[in-house]
Amino acid sequence: MKKNWPILVVDDEDVMCESMGAWLREDGYHVDTAPNGQKAVELAKCMDYAICFVDLKMPGGMDGIETMMEIHRVRPEASIIIITAYATVDTAIQAMKEGAQEYIVKPCNPQEISMLVSRILKLKKLQSENAILRKKLNRQYRHYDIITKNPRMEEILALTKDVADLRSTVLIRGESGTGKELVARAVHFSGNRAEKPFIVVSCAALTETLLESELFGYEKGAFTGAAAQTKGKFEMANGGTIFLDEIGDISPKLQADLLRVLQERRFYRVGGNQEVEVDVRIIAATNKDLAEEVQAQKFREDLYYRLNVIEIHLPPLRQRREDIPLLAEHFVQHISSALGRDVSGISAAALKVLIAYDWPGNVRELENVIERAIVTCRNGMLDEQDFSWMQRNPGQPQNWEVPDVSLGELERRAIVAALERKHGNVKEASTALGIDRSTLYDKLKRYEIVH
Repeated sequence: MKKNWPILVVDDEDVMCESMGAWLREDGYHVDTAPNGQKAVELAKCMDYAICFVDLKMPGGMDGIETMMEIHRVRPEASIIIITAYATVDTAIQAMKEGAQEYIVKPCNPQEISMLVSRILKLKKLQSENAILRKKLNRQYRHYDIITKNPRMEEILALTKDVADLRSTVLIRGESGTGKELVARAVHFSGNRAEKPFIVVSCAALTETLLESELFGYEKGAFTGAAAQTKGKFEMANGGTIFLDEIGDISPKLQADLLRVLQERRFYRVGGNQEVEVDVRIIAATNKDLAEEVQAQKFREDLYYRLNVIEIHLPPLRQRREDIPLLAEHFVQHISSALGRDVSGISAAALKVLIAYDWPGNVRELENVIERAIVTCRNGMLDEQDFSWMQRNPGQPQNWEVPDVSLGELERRAIVAALERKHGNVKEASTALGIDRSTLYDKLKRYEIVH
């Protein structure tokens, strides 16, 4: 293990280089020596030294501080220990300010040197192991920015790979904030269209007229302000994928236009009389139950079946609580870096608070909560008090004692309680329980629950 951590000693006194080198070699380390700063920098370019002992006062151009700065430029991860015969507060402050990890005073004590090196290398070993673990976690739990170890989500990610090369339309269902666009990107970038455009359109953000122009483009003079022919999102996505977010909010006219595009892969620009043909894969997303929208005659049945070739139903965050620690750690690292805040992680007590919360806004809400906590954090780690504002109401019990009954009886009681809270409304009860309405009906029959 020690051979993996080479050490450099830089001092213009031969005796110092020889003695320190001998002490460190006795401990089993590989040690190189340099009589001046120039030679030290040359050696650092060839060898990734874990620790460099650098004398502060060296004649011949480069002093210890300059040498340290040049070594850090070549090897940013190297730990620099300044050696000085004239220890003062000023020299210590200057050395630390410029990047020294420690400084020691001549004459050096061999036992002190050994303990110092051992302490620094233990820290480096721990940092190295953490980096390796982080890479493994990223490889294990990440797929195109989707972080999960939830079995249902892993099934979904496997499905995205299976369908990635197909042109079949995908319909992604899920509550707001569950990551529908991320799943759409995973489908696109896993397949043979990955090098082609991925175009996102928010159907809920635009009026019918604006959305029509946005999707299909328009000809010059088609309406006031149409000064030139403009391509729509479908043309821009040619060869790639168009992601239609909140597809359940489009008007009946646009539903008819979209049905034609799905059937024929061609359309007219607004104000145009020449058909435009495109090769586009369509991925749609909604937080609505389109089957119910069809029954309520708010959504075309034929369009629903055209969209629903491959359906992906994303579970809400409350049904994948094992992902909360992974997501929280990811957001802490990402957001603290973006905001320039020195927040290194999140405590176990804080994670307990996050795991207990129901997250109606799902992953997006979790990200926003972590950002708020980082902004207001006064320590180097997020703790329970950083999330005190989102704790449950005082009158609400914090802990729930699991009754001594079978799992089936526990489920039956949960269903009865949900129906009572929702005044017998099966749709609302199924949403509260996090299951499909058809699944709830099956359970009502199984448990002989009258509602």
